[in-house]
Amino acid sequence: MSLGLLKCVSCFIYYRVWYAKNNGIPVILFPKAKDEPKGLSPSDLVDTLRKFEVDFVLLAGYLKLIPVELIRAYERSIFNIHPSLLPAFGGKGYYGIKVHKAVIASGARFSGPTIHFVDEHYDTGRILAQRVVPVLANDTAEVLAARVLNEEHQLYVEVVEALCEDRVIWREDGVPLIQSRENPNEFH
Repeated sequence: MSLGLLKCVSCFIYYRVWYAKNNGIPVILFPKAKDEPKGLSPSDLVDTLRKFEVDFVLLAGYLKLIPVELIRAYERSIFNIHPSLLPAFGGKGYYGIKVHKAVIASGARFSGPTIHFVDEHYDTGRILAQRVVPVLANDTAEVLAARVLNEEHQLYVEVVEALCEDRVIWREDGVPLIQSRENPNEFH
């Protein structure tokens, strides 16, 4: 990442924190930074989330492992999104443009986003939703990434709606499904 991009990301994050604080939205700093006395430990984070009566933790491409304390406290309630059809092209080191380069190099004909439950490992939690995106013959990693990102945005909204409407159903074998809003007998 270039210094300019890093500064841009830092400014973007700072603006978000500033906006939240100035609009009465609670801000939780995690993980605790070495030089940040206000950051939380994993157990403090769980206590704080419980205090705010948080039901779900929604991540968007979060790249670090989640503390076991948080996973145990929020079992089946932490989600992340990944820019490939997991389990393919997932795990440590597969993030951002690296994923799309690997997809194209492999000759895969399809890619797409996956929303999955978070467990103690990278990208191994139960898959909740996926959206297929074709890999076209002349795709570059950047072009494929843009198409996948477009689907990510749509899919995450659909999943959050299903969560809020209590339409995530668990099969007996532990596989989560999303119940259709229009026909409760259909699952995705």
